[in-house]
Amino acid sequence: MPAPVILPRLSWGAADAPPVLLAHGLGSDGALMWRLGTALGEAGWCATAVDLRGHGDAPRALDYSVAAYAADLVATVPDGGGAWDAVVGHSLGGAAATVAAATRPAWTRRLVLVDPAIALSLQDREVVRVSQEQSFADPRVETVRATHPDWHPLDVELKARATQRASRWAIEQTSAQNDPWDVRAHAAALTVPTHVLGADPAVHSLFTGELAAEVLRNPAVTMSVIAGAGHSPHRDRPEATVAALLDALR
Repeated sequence: MPAPVILPRLSWGAADAPPVLLAHGLGSDGALMWRLGTALGEAGWCATAVDLRGHGDAPRALDYSVAAYAADLVATVPDGGGAWDAVVGHSLGGAAATVAAATRPAWTRRLVLVDPAIALSLQDREVVRVSQEQSFADPRVETVRATHPDWHPLDVELKARATQRASRWAIEQTSAQNDPWDVRAHAAALTVPTHVLGADPAVHSLFTGELAAEVLRNPAVTMSVIAGAGHSPHRDRPEATVAALLDALR
């Protein structure tokens, strides 16, 4: 694996509670996992969210391959050492967590993937590119609110801040250095219990159709879909996503 960088952390819940790691998606940061972190903390977990390399306060680097993101996650362990009780990864964070768990199965006892970016088609890559360009072109709170009028005000504020704090070059290189973007082999190699919280294909999902069917051939992987949610279920349908996450961790 590539050399890791040390990722900054935010935490919710008691320090001695079972540890859960939260890994965000492309162009976001650890603070944007606040909804899941809050719910996990209230449910008796200690949730720790990280800023991925090139995002938020994390170190900048030259390597933005999924393997590099995964190396950072493998190097991220609970404060007391040992394994994570669970790792929750969204989009890019889900792809990196998949590679990390497949490479180092002892790193976590279970995995929850939120609309993970396991393999991106050319169309998916174009949608992601356009979305990121639009975000960087106008990262004001007002613009995020107009684009996502149903989001919680904290999600609106934090999404605007995350774009302003991220390295545009790092975001661009994440796409450029992962061509093709495909970690299906790692998904097939997963041995830890893994549950996918899928977005609604009728809205927008990166994990659906033949891709989902292929990954679900691994008996370690199960899936549920958050109805009415787009690619960020924890922002689009937070209550349903939290309920599904807690159910997956029971």
